[in-house]
Amino acid sequence: MTVQIGDRIPSATLTRATDDGPRPVSTDDVFAGKTVALFAVPGAFTPTCSAKHLPGFKDHREDLTGKGVDTVACLSVNDAFVMGAWADSQGIGMDDIVMLGDGNGDFTRALGLSMDAKGYGMGERSQRYSMIVRDGVVEQLNVEQPGEFKVSSAEHMLTQL
Repeated sequence: MTVQIGDRIPSATLTRATDDGPRPVSTDDVFAGKTVALFAVPGAFTPTCSAKHLPGFKDHREDLTGKGVDTVACLSVNDAFVMGAWADSQGIGMDDIVMLGDGNGDFTRALGLSMDAKGYGMGERSQRYSMIVRDGVVEQLNVEQPGEFKVSSAEHMLTQL
């Protein structure tokens, strides 16, 4: 079943890319007591993710925090080393956007937002989406149709705050 507005984020352990290397982090630590703008991508370094999705949140991070967002976080079914390298390649500091690896896809499956990308040689990945989470509860959820990039953008999220 796919997560819905009003649902609590499932408990899971992700891996956060930090300047000191990968660090395990629980979803409770990421979401509890905060307003989080989370966006997920099918893969780090992939074309739309690198040219539009991550740069959009980089460009609008201050706009989002100005509207009450405490944390902007990016999630992908990649490891934290890849997420850290991707942030570096985009000129993003580790405190600017929290880069979260869901290497085994456990969190993504728990949300019901995985997709089969085996036809592209990528295995199981996350669908492209964004959500606003307040104190661990999904307030807005924007899941893209396959091949699209519209509702999961930072610009769209700004209209929801």
